Amino acid sequence: MNRLPRHEQILKLIRANGFMPIEELARRLDVTPQTIRRDINQLSEENLLRRFHGGAALGPSVENEEYSVRKVKHQAEKARIGELVASHIPDDASLFMNIGTTIEAVARALCNTHKHLRIVTNCINVATVLTRRQDFEIIITGGVVRHKDGGITGVATLDMIEQFRVDYAIVGASGVDLDGSLMDYDYREVRAAQAMMKNARQRYLAVDSSKFGRNAMMKLCHISEVNDVFTDDDPPVELLPILSDKNVRLHVARPGEPVAPETE
Repeated sequence: MNRLPRHEQILKLIRANGFMPIEELARRLDVTPQTIRRDINQLSEENLLRRFHGGAALGPSVENEEYSVRKVKHQAEKARIGELVASHIPDDASLFMNIGTTIEAVARALCNTHKHLRIVTNCINVATVLTRRQDFEIIITGGVVRHKDGGITGVATLDMIEQFRVDYAIVGASGVDLDGSLMDYDYREVRAAQAMMKNARQRYLAVDSSKFGRNAMMKLCHISEVNDVFTDDDPPVELLPILSDKNVRLHVARPGEPVAPETE
């Protein structure tokens, strides 16, 4: 989703100050209070901040949106990201895939285009999507199942992930801080994703653009620790020099553009 530069400024001011009154935001950004209210309503719908009487503060950092809500949000963007990620995975590859609706979109794209993949996942929903293909070998980790989204976490999950060394880890995140920190809400989910990244030769981050600047409680890693970032719109300007300096490849799945990977 394209975010207005003014929206980025609002989020930046709120991160710096914790709470910002509507009148102060209007004064600093030289717009009317009515415009700021509309902006706050939109950013609140994206779960990026919280509306309060007379102003706004950071969005919730301790709990993610319900899975049923996340599943229907940004569907077109996630589908494009999934196709773009899939275009960078060869047939006959081995993969880790973690938890999330964007990762489910990657799974659907892989089913449409690939052959003979071996996939280790800690998500029942991802595994269910992949069962469409009889030539895929799907391995589900042990652990405790979260009823709300089909995620599997715990000590048994980590033990099983550590038994593998795969070609690619495809992971998502609940938020990407402007300093490059990848954020999530559940420390058990974070530990599983960290184990996947540690045991993969290439690490792919798949996030829709609503995740940029989004607040969450747990740090997964720094964006410089992935090899490639796949998203649907340009990241905030604060992240671009980080990606460039650390040689992290950025892939943007824009509407109407081909998804074939670049040739060397």
